[in-house]
Amino acid sequence: MEPWKSGESVEVKWEMGNTTVHGTLVKPAGTGPFPAVVMAAGSGPTDRDWNSPLLPGTNGSAKLLAEALARAGFASLRYDKRASGPYAMDNMRVLAGTVSMQSHVEEYAGAVRLLARRSDIRSDAIFGLGNSEGTLHVLNYQLKSPVVSLAGLILTAPPGRTVGSVVRFQLAAQAVAVSNGEALLALYDEAIARFLAGQSAAPDPALPEGVKNLIASLEAPANLPFARELWTVDAASLLARINAPVLVVIGKKDIQVDWQADGQILAQAAEGKLNVTLVFPDNANHVLKYESQARALLVANAVMQRYNADDTHLDPETEVAVMDWLARHK
Repeated sequence: MEPWKSGESVEVKWEMGNTTVHGTLVKPAGTGPFPAVVMAAGSGPTDRDWNSPLLPGTNGSAKLLAEALARAGFASLRYDKRASGPYAMDNMRVLAGTVSMQSHVEEYAGAVRLLARRSDIRSDAIFGLGNSEGTLHVLNYQLKSPVVSLAGLILTAPPGRTVGSVVRFQLAAQAVAVSNGEALLALYDEAIARFLAGQSAAPDPALPEGVKNLIASLEAPANLPFARELWTVDAASLLARINAPVLVVIGKKDIQVDWQADGQILAQAAEGKLNVTLVFPDNANHVLKYESQARALLVANAVMQRYNADDTHLDPETEVAVMDWLARHK
């Protein structure tokens, strides 16, 4: 193959049934073969760059990571989940009612197979990197004994607790500032219990609009059965079954996954496992960006709105930890 310039990218795609998955391949300079990383994005409509239409800005962490990986000598492939990116609406007309944990694993498997077939990629040195919900898909892929096993896994902001517990933790933190917060939390719990039992959640009208919208999104036909599966899964129970090298990264400025609450559970799952390394960078947020403010201020000011702002950048401590770990295991 013709030599590439470092950080040069090309659009790729692969078929899945009646749909197509679209992604971006980025490579270092030269002809290879290169070690590589396949990235899995976080929840909801988060796209291949880790941008979301629900949040302002297009300075996504995955694109920045791909560029950093290329500088470090690694190729990378990141892709739009079929429920995200420019083809999401067309895809969901086909996929409604069939999106599941397994369908996400199949998307990820397609990305790994695409890389493994390339002569400029080392099929024995393909690593998985997931963010938040994406860590669950990377873990599940590895646990299904795939034809192409990952050489190692990088789990960034993985939920040690169940996803439902993490969300409730976030809502409880917000409820403290509301006079009837405990009563509202009880109403939320009742609605979620109905949802998990396969019934209509029927949220009480007294719940805040944002909470009702959250519950409505869980019940949307396009999100089932996936939403019910996701609500009760956690990364810790999956991590305990992984034998490949694993790097777990949770930033201390993460306001969605808690480095102490989730980190402790993940550490317990990894106890006695020499293949697992845990890192808690002092200033990294949920999407691995550098944050200078105190964590309490981040929670109070809803700094999620700045995840992809133009003036944000990857946390240097996190970037070094990831690149050093990859260099040791490639």
